[in-house]
Amino acid sequence: MYPLILLISSIGFIVLAGSRLRMHPFLVLLLAAFFYGTASGIGVLETLEAITGGFGNTVGRIGLIIVLGMLIGTFLEHSGGATAMAMWVLELIGPRGINWAMAAVGYIVSVPVFCDSGFVILSSLMKGMANRGGIPVTGPAVALAMGLLATHTMVPPTPGPVAAAAILGANMGTVLLWGLIVSLFSLMITLVAIRPVYKLLPIYAEVDKADRPYDTGCPSAGHAFLPVLIPILLIVLGAVSSMPARPLGEGMVYRFLILLGNPVIALVLGFLVALTLPKRFDKSMLSGDGWVGQSLVQAGSILLITGAGGAFGAVLQSSGLGSELGLLLAGKPLGIWVPFLIAAVLKTAQGSSTVALLTAASIIAPSLATLGLDSEVGRAFTVIAIGAGSCVVSHANDSYFWVVTQLSGMDLRHGYSLVTLGSALLGLFSALLLFFLGMLIL
Repeated sequence: MYPLILLISSIGFIVLAGSRLRMHPFLVLLLAAFFYGTASGIGVLETLEAITGGFGNTVGRIGLIIVLGMLIGTFLEHSGGATAMAMWVLELIGPRGINWAMAAVGYIVSVPVFCDSGFVILSSLMKGMANRGGIPVTGPAVALAMGLLATHTMVPPTPGPVAAAAILGANMGTVLLWGLIVSLFSLMITLVAIRPVYKLLPIYAEVDKADRPYDTGCPSAGHAFLPVLIPILLIVLGAVSSMPARPLGEGMVYRFLILLGNPVIALVLGFLVALTLPKRFDKSMLSGDGWVGQSLVQAGSILLITGAGGAFGAVLQSSGLGSELGLLLAGKPLGIWVPFLIAAVLKTAQGSSTVALLTAASIIAPSLATLGLDSEVGRAFTVIAIGAGSCVVSHANDSYFWVVTQLSGMDLRHGYSLVTLGSALLGLFSALLLFFLGMLIL
């Protein structure tokens, strides 16, 4: 039981240091890794070797994927591409379907853009469309917030799911394919389930004159969708091509699809398309002070946190934690509920979905075989289960909670009744759907 006591102590330290002491997650995870390694008896030098090896291996596997995804998101944000996509979806569905439209917009935009940034970018558009339709802003706000959160936590190439997939050794294409299916259906069920709640709590937003629902400087919607859809399509085709049955054939076509389906190559192509989004391209956009420089600064922080999560996971694996958890969980058919609950506890306690994803993945990695999840689909399901847990729940210790409530005009009562409840339902429905899919597939 000693390794389990150390694990609980490490998790407690991560939660306390991150939420109460406001320490950077990079330092928190490194300190937790060093504490666990030395206290578990594997030795100081061995602990340092595990930390440096885990850090390097994790960043080496997914560093370029995270950077390229951030670059695509930055160009979509600054060029107005995100707004163009939003307007196209809204016009397609119509004002009567504004809630579904905002959910669809958020679902698409959050694949390359962080959910906090996505809500900031789209909040003015959301309020303007609600006012034009003469409806309260609560429905569209919740729909947009949940749409953004769904892909942010469960669909690569968002950094959290990418990092969790790397730590667990999951195939990125398989995670992407199942993540899209699970998150989309869970989002739809969540919006139906929470509808009676936001109907009881109407808020009519005041739109500032500067908040324009249309932006004539944006690229066309079709153009704006390409940097997002091209990488997703190529990665999915690569994953389908590599299936044992070879459904798309072999030979030249197979090799070509496998090449283009490599996440790095797919995202490089997406980034090259993103470079064409600005109406007037200026070489300063590629400078250290321009869009690329800003994006790399943001990516640097994510890479450090991701590497520290990999280091923590490497120490846990070196300590023999997997066998201890195996004895504890033997004979208990808990499956995906274990990664889901661990991530949910971490998310609720310290607020960051990304930290919850990384930490939970590191904890679960040694125990995949014990949980019956040591297969390609099982590893993908584990990543998505952890992502689902990292939705549960968004409340006052989560920056996203405050972004949504403040930009929507919600008070705390509205926030807990809508954002907190919505995130809990989204995560729970995702876990339930994974559980039933697992019964059929795993």
